[in-house]
Amino acid sequence: MRLRPLAAVVALAGLTLPICAAGEQPAAAAGPDTGQSQGASREAAPALDTAASAILIDARDGAVILQKGPDDRRAIASTTKLMTALLALERARPDDVFTAPTYSALPVESKINLRAGERMRMDDLLEALLLESANDAAVTIAEGVAGSRAAFVREMNDRARGLGLSGTSYANPIGLDDPANYSTARDLARLARRLLQNRVFAKIVNSTSAVLESGARRRVVGNRNDLISQYPFVEGVKTGHTREAGYILVGAARGRLGARVVSVVLGEPGERARDADTLALLRYGLAQFRRVRALDSRRVAASAAVAHRDDRAKLVPARDLWVVTRRGEKIQHRVDSPRVLEGKLAPRTRVGHVTVLRGKHVVGRVPLVTAAEVQGAGPLRVVVHDLGLPLTLLLLVVIVALAAIAGRRLHSRQRTRARAERRVRARPESGAEGQGPTT
Repeated sequence: MRLRPLAAVVALAGLTLPICAAGEQPAAAAGPDTGQSQGASREAAPALDTAASAILIDARDGAVILQKGPDDRRAIASTTKLMTALLALERARPDDVFTAPTYSALPVESKINLRAGERMRMDDLLEALLLESANDAAVTIAEGVAGSRAAFVREMNDRARGLGLSGTSYANPIGLDDPANYSTARDLARLARRLLQNRVFAKIVNSTSAVLESGARRRVVGNRNDLISQYPFVEGVKTGHTREAGYILVGAARGRLGARVVSVVLGEPGERARDADTLALLRYGLAQFRRVRALDSRRVAASAAVAHRDDRAKLVPARDLWVVTRRGEKIQHRVDSPRVLEGKLAPRTRVGHVTVLRGKHVVGRVPLVTAAEVQGAGPLRVVVHDLGLPLTLLLLVVIVALAAIAGRRLHSRQRTRARAERRVRARPESGAEGQGPTT
């Protein structure tokens, strides 16, 4: 049995329809002034009055849920270290040991007081970089990975271009104010989303503290993102602050349904405003998600003709499929099923599959089965179905006529044979007359 892939995306009832939580209607796309996506919910969106720019995205696919000046280029302070961390994760091993260079930090800079020549493993340097936001750890990583800070900055910018971060430029691996060191809320969210796919990174930024075992002495570093310790659903990511950048926080949170969102606020006037806007964004984002039944095993997903019959067999998903989706987000179905079913089939015979898509992303594939027994077709039904009733009757008449002719011919041959046999029996035996017994 050959399956027929449908080129078009079709819904279970033959149409492409969005699936929403019970009682919901898909929200219309908001205009550019609001910056909200189709996932707008009944809850009021955060006002973000104090943030210079901000964004909230779905971490699954990067879809924008809410934004404010997302492409404005701004100083980004220590969130620069997100790119430093990405290069370290991609180009070094956790057990690599790097030697700290000479670094003269200002008193206000964050550091772990690495002495020149002190040796520390990469895994400890990453924890110092991401939790304590240590500038001396950033410099040590940069020179250890690329040989020099200048070479590392070139690699940072190359990597940014490779990731499509068109609004980003790096001048140092730390985040010190520099006209050539900037990014956007959109680019920072995209970078954080990528980094969160790395388990090592995700574990570090979701930790309240860490113990650095390597180096000249044991050190304990704490996460500068206080939301991690205060709110269990918050999972990161990185704070930043300089005079030019203001207060910055790249945040992330995961809800009880497993959905994750990433937020960015730039240019906040203080830590309180930064944290309040971040929490508002994360809560608003998680509130957009619902668990919905994308496939119902009781609903007909497709039908197929039955060979040599006028019937159509109903096809249903073999099981229910539940998915987590944002409010108003469309769930689509692509049905791959045969045009015609051949022969007799038992109930729940697998005859294809249905693919569930959330946007362009496949989120599930479930077999299609026959909803009931599919009746086969006997020889007479095959003839009637293929020729039609008039031609079938004509064929029957011809068959009967030919059978009658054949019968008459057979009967004639039988009668001829019988007469021949009677003549043979009527003849006297050869040499029987006039002969007596011999002596």
